[in-house]
Amino acid sequence: MAASHPPRRTRLPPLRLVGAAMTAAIASLWGVMAWAQVPPPGQKPAISRNEPVFYRADRAAADREHGLVTLSGHVEIWQGQTVLKADRVTYDRNTGVAAASGHVAMVQPGGDVVFADYAELSDAMKNGILTDLRALLPQNGRLAANGARRTGDVTEMSGAIYTTCNLCATNPKAPPLWDIRASSALRDTEHKKIEYRNAWVDFFGVPVAYFPFLVHPDPTAGRTSGILIPTAGYSTHLGAYVEVPYYWAINGQSDLTLTPIAATKQGGGLQFRYRQALNDGRLIVSGSGANDNSSLGGHLFARGDFAINDTWRWGFDFNRATGVDYMRDWRIQNGLVPVLTSSAWLEGFGEGAYSRLDVRSYQNIENSTSQIGRVPFVMPHYQYRFFGEPDPLGGRLQVATGFFNVERQRGTNTQRARLSLDWQRPEIGAWGERWTFRLHLDAAAYSATSFNEAPNFGDHNATQTAQAMPTAALKVNWPLMRDAGTWGTQVLEPIAQVIIAPDGSTYANTRVPNEDSLDQNLTDANLFSVNRFGGVDRLEGGIRVNVGVRGAWIFPSGARVSGLVGESYRPRRSSPWLLGSGLERRFSDVVNRLSFTPNPLLDLTARSRFDPNARMKVTEADVTGSFGPEALRFSAGFLHSSINPFFTYDFPLAGYLWGATASEVPTATEPYAAPRDEVTLGASTHYGPWRLAGTAQTNIRTHQMDSMGFTLAYENECAIFNLNFYKRYTSLNGDHGDTVALFSITLKTVGEFGFHPM
Repeated sequence: MAASHPPRRTRLPPLRLVGAAMTAAIASLWGVMAWAQVPPPGQKPAISRNEPVFYRADRAAADREHGLVTLSGHVEIWQGQTVLKADRVTYDRNTGVAAASGHVAMVQPGGDVVFADYAELSDAMKNGILTDLRALLPQNGRLAANGARRTGDVTEMSGAIYTTCNLCATNPKAPPLWDIRASSALRDTEHKKIEYRNAWVDFFGVPVAYFPFLVHPDPTAGRTSGILIPTAGYSTHLGAYVEVPYYWAINGQSDLTLTPIAATKQGGGLQFRYRQALNDGRLIVSGSGANDNSSLGGHLFARGDFAINDTWRWGFDFNRATGVDYMRDWRIQNGLVPVLTSSAWLEGFGEGAYSRLDVRSYQNIENSTSQIGRVPFVMPHYQYRFFGEPDPLGGRLQVATGFFNVERQRGTNTQRARLSLDWQRPEIGAWGERWTFRLHLDAAAYSATSFNEAPNFGDHNATQTAQAMPTAALKVNWPLMRDAGTWGTQVLEPIAQVIIAPDGSTYANTRVPNEDSLDQNLTDANLFSVNRFGGVDRLEGGIRVNVGVRGAWIFPSGARVSGLVGESYRPRRSSPWLLGSGLERRFSDVVNRLSFTPNPLLDLTARSRFDPNARMKVTEADVTGSFGPEALRFSAGFLHSSINPFFTYDFPLAGYLWGATASEVPTATEPYAAPRDEVTLGASTHYGPWRLAGTAQTNIRTHQMDSMGFTLAYENECAIFNLNFYKRYTSLNGDHGDTVALFSITLKTVGEFGFHPM
């Protein structure tokens, strides 16, 4: 019977009467019919339904006259998933109560571990009384009480204290970071909650908040209904406000959060968020309704994703709001989104194939009257892509096709069908060079009305046209590697590409609408593209040669330097390009990229573009870098652009095209021709549980700050503290900047307290 005394276990038969008495007594205690055999030393017995009760002890004694059975010395009792350990356990057959004393520990289903100085248990350890209770709960929960009475799933406690913080290793008697003290508490494991009466919330042992009644989910609870921690704050547009969220766990698949808000300037409002998980997908709906400057405002966002089978799925996005002022005042998505997109889609995935059909609508919520009616509807948009296997010639074919219909109240209405074919065949040469032969075709047919309006500003009201461009390209990459011994490995890769195609689309007085090729910008990423536009409405034709050199130096220490420099050349001038695109002349701007990472303490990447026709004037630059250890890391960035592309299509393009007359060329006072120079600086530190980060962005050309902000955070096993500050100096949606400050405290397993002045 005692694993620590093998001789006693070998003399079990002489104690048959005592063993029988103990067996009957303890079987009566647990309401079962038999005990399992005592397991061998060091081996835990297997649990079975036929023999659900097991025990092990150093000594056992039975008092048949008084109906007492006593186990002592390292007592262990198992039943199901419950384990009881103590120095001494006495069972009274007359009362059905087992008394455990001395280092009482009980492991319960769900992972709870309960400690006590003394416990009286009955009904298979489901009921009982415990003194000096200490419990370890899931999610690092710690619960203590002077005394407790347990009845089934309910435990009543007096002098209770709860926290999720670890005790100080050097001073275990020191108070935790936070705790909840209450004169009485009730833990209901069936309904997954802990309730407190006359509760104080302490920080470092100092009381900071009193609650006559406080309840929070039990650490074993996944989702439970109840009032969440209220949030109070102040906003320029709302005034002083308070919000009290209520979370409703409807069932195992859905929940709803309702958040009433009361504000001194705007009155009141209500926000909600509904979520539902389905067998074939999910649904999320959120919205609000509130007073906004003496009128009713609101928003409704919804998203659904659903699987039809292993190949097909469908979904939708719905996003609508009453206006930009409402979004800003009530801080819906921070009030910074000028356009809301709604769509419904169906898509399928095959082996090497993808198909998608969708419809889209856009809601412009800006105050700008120039954009009213110009936001399009796309009904429908279909696209199909296929990537084939290698053919007998060693090449692979890619196919892209589709159509769309774009409708505007003000502006061009366009219908387009397109087809793109691309065939590539690689070959390795005798000297290790890689040759890639490519045949490409872009074709599209168009029908458009209101063509003389934005964004095309054509000289015809309507147009029906088509365009096609076959392209042949030959590209060679010749990577050369040199072993530099202790200096590492050096790689030099010359790249040359020849592209032959008919002359491309014209940009002035063209009859081809432009919906997907609005961006015209040469970079290191598209230097070797057969068409340096994002779509097919504008096609870059003509004969051109692209050259570049890619290099890398990899050191044995792991340090690395890599870069690329290149340029494009066309023998004769083709269609006009936008000023500032880098492709205006026969010799393009020179593009380059440099990355330098000598060690984990420094990371630098620079991209720039130079105009060789203007003494290598920098027309575009983007430099980012970070340096320092995680304990204190700095970052910096610089952005320069000779134009402002956001204003490209606000006006007819004649004055923005290379080749325009002197009177047509935009002046520096026009938005498109205004250069940009912005500097961003930042710093962050992460030391133990502390995190601090700050950033600032300024326009050095106008000598004005764009934005600044910082974040201070502390997180350990039981709490999260966050302090965020952000200030925007630029105007957005007609405002005069914005300031946001947020302070929040999260007590893990309990809730979040927050203060949000704005």
